Amino acid sequence: MKSMNWYKKQIKRKPVQITRYVVQAVFLLFLLFVGIRFYQFYMHFESLGETPFVGRPAAVEGFLPISALMALKVWLATGDFDVIHPAGLVLLSFFVGGAILFKRSFCSWICPIGTVGEWISRLGKKLFKRNFEVPTWLVWLMTPIKYILLLFFLGMVIVMPTYGAISFLNEPYNKISDVKMLTFFIDISAFGIGSLTLMFVLSLFYKNFWCRFLCPYGAFIGMGSIFRISRISRNEETCTNCEMCTKACPSRVKVHKVEAVNNLNCTACMACVEACPVKDTLNMTVANKKVSKWFIPVSFFVAFFLIVGLAKLTGHWETIISYEEWKILIPEAKYID
Repeated sequence: MKSMNWYKKQIKRKPVQITRYVVQAVFLLFLLFVGIRFYQFYMHFESLGETPFVGRPAAVEGFLPISALMALKVWLATGDFDVIHPAGLVLLSFFVGGAILFKRSFCSWICPIGTVGEWISRLGKKLFKRNFEVPTWLVWLMTPIKYILLLFFLGMVIVMPTYGAISFLNEPYNKISDVKMLTFFIDISAFGIGSLTLMFVLSLFYKNFWCRFLCPYGAFIGMGSIFRISRISRNEETCTNCEMCTKACPSRVKVHKVEAVNNLNCTACMACVEACPVKDTLNMTVANKKVSKWFIPVSFFVAFFLIVGLAKLTGHWETIISYEEWKILIPEAKYID
């Protein structure tokens, strides 16, 4: 009974956060389902037809950012939309382009790595009674890492001639890049296990470690914040400097010290807005106009489902790779580099 009352209070006090946690869990379960279906699809061809055929879920292409970047280059340069991994291009284009208004909503509401990172951080808080702070000098040293990685990948794509990018998209390696990703985890190396273990341990101690310091995809999406169309605004006159907003922020943005949050790490999760004890001291604003704390997440998901639905209706979601081609490519995947 006490736990039920506690949950009711949380829902009343922090409805957006409770909704976000539920949405995160739903998307994580959905992506696990996608992973299982993709594994079944893969095994059908790997076993030479001994296991039942399961259709390939196009959503798996969301995990192919390099391929999507190449496809984006070709699309912008020639107008030709990728037909090999079209869903990957749709998702990358929406998450990066939509970030101009929605900021890094993808990171705080959908991203499975972000969700797991948050859960691990909560586990760490339960174990150690708190999440530890990264020393300021180390934050300054580590913050550029994800932007350096982003510049590396962007630079690699930008300098490549358009004909080279087109060639890459049609190569066997790109066609089975999703299969390569799957086999990496099926037959994971000691280095891979060590890296994942290190990320797990660091996330236990430091909140959202991967997202804050190492994720180039999040850095790319965060570029939309440069336009400052949407941001959290703080009323300095009513602010009590209690720092509850900063403590609640998953990205550890110093909300209580700024008039408006223009930080590229802001994920529009609304945790700071709901943590503030003084009404109308923190508000989400769009084009300098106050909006509901629900505006960004609701608009993000409405746009997301509209874009995905439109992509499916117009034939920009499913790959053109045929069953017969998969039949040749997948058994030979280990030999394709």
